[in-house]
Amino acid sequence: MLIIDKTLEVSSRICAIALFAAMAGCAHMGADGGRDKFVAIGEAVPDAIMEIRYYSTYNFVGDRIDGYERPCALLTKEAARALRAASDECVRRGYRLKIYDAYRPQRAVSHFMRWAKDTGDTRMKAPFYPNLDKSVLFAQGYIAEKSGHSRGSTVDLTLFDMRTGKEVDMGGTFDWFGEESHPDYKGVTEEQLANRMLLREIMLAHGFKPLAEEWWHFTLRDEPYPDTYFDFPVR
Repeated sequence: MLIIDKTLEVSSRICAIALFAAMAGCAHMGADGGRDKFVAIGEAVPDAIMEIRYYSTYNFVGDRIDGYERPCALLTKEAARALRAASDECVRRGYRLKIYDAYRPQRAVSHFMRWAKDTGDTRMKAPFYPNLDKSVLFAQGYIAEKSGHSRGSTVDLTLFDMRTGKEVDMGGTFDWFGEESHPDYKGVTEEQLANRMLLREIMLAHGFKPLAEEWWHFTLRDEPYPDTYFDFPVR
């Protein structure tokens, strides 16, 4: 684009920067915009186990997801402190937290959007959405243009039993699309439901709030950036 008036260009840029600083609702842009507000969970919560599904190909898309450049997880500093407290309680009870996902760049959410529009790509239907037609994922809210994960204070996780050396049986897998993932789903066994409620109890006690559709999903109740969607890569 031709720039006719350099003075006007500079003035416009200054105004844009001021507007950006004043607006909490727009996503941070640039290679590492906002990265200083985050910490790696592996450093803040050393007892946590990492299984970052979107860095791998074992997820509902079947490919590594855009923006996941390292197999690590990030959270805002505030959420990480709360998660450390939850982790310490888990350890006292004989468990560790296992992390599937935390901060999710907006570019990853856009990747999900593109995938959902390609209704012919059903490579991962069997392990993640066998009872749903891919065409309904938008309408039923499984895929959306924005994710709370991009605000940096949401984490997907489960419990790992240190006595058995295995994940706790939750009666369902992470990222399963269906009512079976609702925390209070009645189709699981009493033990599986109790396990879900144990995870919920610990997370709620340390400042997180649950999601009605996913037993593994928790957001810091007083998240520091409730209207900001970040987009720097996970690395």
